[in-house]
Amino acid sequence: MRPHASPSGRPGHDHAACTADLIARAERVCARRGSRLTALRREVLEMVAESHEAAGAYEIIDRMARRGPRPAPMTVYRALDFLASHDLVHKIESRNAYIACSRTHADGAAVLLVCDDCGQVEELAAGDAVEALRDDARRAGFEPRRVVAEVLGGCASCGAKGREA
Repeated sequence: MRPHASPSGRPGHDHAACTADLIARAERVCARRGSRLTALRREVLEMVAESHEAAGAYEIIDRMARRGPRPAPMTVYRALDFLASHDLVHKIESRNAYIACSRTHADGAAVLLVCDDCGQVEELAAGDAVEALRDDARRAGFEPRRVVAEVLGGCASCGAKGREA
């Protein structure tokens, strides 16, 4: 994978504030749903949010082990499932990795742009495209609960590099 400019590397990006906003949103979402943001769930969320790049479960476990005892994989997977069900992280199925959700989703929908070259992930507002998918699913007799679409391709940084060659 080639290095790239992640959102955290953008001028003026305050990553500490970004992570604090995510944790505050998690607390609000859990309170609204009557769920608990346990210490373990909070720590897993912090580890996912440590960078703006997708991380696999074992990378998250390694990050947690740098701060304290190494958690059991099953506890981390359960925390990730909880966080995903509350739209606080997204699982990138094509990478078997997770990324912190950067948007508030009233409808549980997201579109993720995943760079095949460097792995950078950008989250877009779902918009009309996801509504069309939901409508098609309902016409087929399927009731969607959550829609997360992945678009695989080349990011601007990698695409620009490829065009220069």
